[in-house]
Amino acid sequence: MKKLVIIPTYWGRHKDEGWREGDAVYDHPTPVNEKGTLGRTLESMKNLKSNDYQLALIVCPTCKEVENQAFNNVSDIVRHSGLNVSTYILTSGVLEDIYFTFSDYDEVLQAERILSFFGYPNVRNISLLAAELMDAEAAILIDDDEVFELDDFIERGVENLGLCINGKTVRAIAGYYLNKHGTYYDDVIIQPWMTYWDRFSCKAKAFDQIIGSEPRLKRTPFAFGGAMVIHRTLFRKVPFDPEITRGEDIDYLLNSEMFGDPFYLDNTLSIKHLPEPKEHPEWKRVREDIYRFVYQKAKLKTQKNRQNMTEVKPEFYDPYPGEFLKDDLEEKIFKSNMMLSQHYLGEGDIQGSRESLKNIYIAKKEAVPEFNAFEQYCQTQLVWKNFMDILAKNPNIKANLARKYQMKKLV
Repeated sequence: MKKLVIIPTYWGRHKDEGWREGDAVYDHPTPVNEKGTLGRTLESMKNLKSNDYQLALIVCPTCKEVENQAFNNVSDIVRHSGLNVSTYILTSGVLEDIYFTFSDYDEVLQAERILSFFGYPNVRNISLLAAELMDAEAAILIDDDEVFELDDFIERGVENLGLCINGKTVRAIAGYYLNKHGTYYDDVIIQPWMTYWDRFSCKAKAFDQIIGSEPRLKRTPFAFGGAMVIHRTLFRKVPFDPEITRGEDIDYLLNSEMFGDPFYLDNTLSIKHLPEPKEHPEWKRVREDIYRFVYQKAKLKTQKNRQNMTEVKPEFYDPYPGEFLKDDLEEKIFKSNMMLSQHYLGEGDIQGSRESLKNIYIAKKEAVPEFNAFEQYCQTQLVWKNFMDILAKNPNIKANLARKYQMKKLV
C-alpha cells in the first residue's frame, strides 16, 4: 500500500509585525524569522522503523507576503533534518499548475472554491489533493506540532484499512493525541464559567469511552485532524467542508458518516501533541466554538433523505460533540457567556465582558448560515468527486505535476 504522510505547516509575518487584518487566522503560526516546531516533528520521524512512505509538506502562509520566505524556511528545515524519504513541498503554485493543465475541464475549474492554502478546511483539502497527486492509497494526516513516539506508527495506522466490521469496510481511522504529561486528556484547567460550556468534561468522558476501553478498533464520534488515516476510496469522494472555520476534523467525520463511511478509532495509535501556547482570550475561543457548533447543528438539521447517503443524528456523537449539536445549544451559549462576562467583570476586564455578551448575539445572528448547510455541502461533495475523478483518470499528468514539487535527493 502506497502511503503518504501529509503535514501542513503554518507560517506568519515577522514576529515584530504580528498579525494584520486580512491575514489567515491559525492557532500558532510560526513567524518567518523563527524556526518553529516542524524540525522537531521531522526529527522524530527518523525514529520510525520503516521508510516505506512518502512525505508531503503543505506550506500555509497567513498572507501572500510571507509565502516565499515560508517555502525557503521549510526547504531548509527538511534539508537539515536529513530525513531519508521522498519529500514534496507544496505551495499555492500547485493550484495554478492544476488549473492551467486542466483548463479544458469545467470539473477541475469548479474546484477552485474548495481548494486554498488559507483556512483549516481548505488546507486539509490540499492535503487530500496531495495524496491524489502522489497516487497514495493511504493519506496519513499529521500536524507540525506533533512528535512520533511509536516507531511503527505508519504500519499501525494502515494495517486495519480495508478490514470489514459489522458489514462496513474500514476506510477512515482516527488516532489520538497524548499531551506533554503522556495522557489523552486536554491539558486545561476547568473554571467556574465553564459550568454550562462543559466541553472539556464532555471530551474527557468521550475519550474514556472510546480511547480508554476495548476493543482496539471501534466507531468514534470524534477524530483529530493531526492523527487521521484516510483511504483513497474515501478521500476521492468526501472533502472537508470549506464553510466551517474550526473543528474541520470532527466535521469531516460527520461528512464521511453521511456518505456511508464511519471513522474507527484505534486506541493504540497515539502521537504526542506539543502545541505552542494559544494567545487568544477565552471569549474568542468560545466564539470560534460557537461558529462551528451552530454551523454543524444547522447541517444536521437540514439533512434530507438522499440515495446512497446516511442520515446522522446528534445523539450518535454523544457525549462529544453530540452535547453541543442539540436543541439546547442556544441555552448553553447564553448561560456560559453570561457567566464568562461576569468572570471578566470580576477581573476588571470590561472589553472581555463585552465580547462575551457579543457571543450571545453572534450565536443568534452571524453564526447561523444564511444558506441550507446540508444542500451546500452536497454540492461541494459533487464538485470534489468530479474533480478527483478527472485527476484519477490522468495518472501521467499527475505524476508530472508531482515531480515538479519533489525535493531533490540530498547528496
